Amino acid sequence: MKRGTILFLKSALVMMGIIVFSLCLTLLPWLAEHTVELNPEFAHLRYPVLFGLYSSAVPFFMALYQAFKLLQYIENRQAFSELAVVSLKLIKNYAIVIIFIYILGVLLLLVQNALHPGIAILGIIIIFASLTISFFAALLQGLLRNALEIKSENDLTV
Repeated sequence: MKRGTILFLKSALVMMGIIVFSLCLTLLPWLAEHTVELNPEFAHLRYPVLFGLYSSAVPFFMALYQAFKLLQYIENRQAFSELAVVSLKLIKNYAIVIIFIYILGVLLLLVQNALHPGIAILGIIIIFASLTISFFAALLQGLLRNALEIKSENDLTV
């Protein structure tokens, strides 16, 4: 890949991280406070929901870091290595963790009879986005593993 493309992708990852981090610091606490003011009957869910959202941010940032490492492998011409397979596996696992956290959160809100349709739609969108990332990372991991096997067979043949 061209250096400019990799630099663009790295800067996009950094920007995504900065945006999500700043939203976690500013918007989430404000939204929690605003929601409690509008719906005081759900005040007891304020901190569990915040905990769930913050706990889903951790695997998100870890997946961003693995994607950044994957871009470094591509930049250093190590794209077809076991390191890239491990990074893809970790990205897949982090996406599965995010799915699990959001399913638990939706179920918790459903049991508490506090699941607003807008929140449900947002949770389902995040679940399906993480599911898509998980499937795509698993597909790339399998393809890369097959390419590594073919490469090792060709190295043994020559």
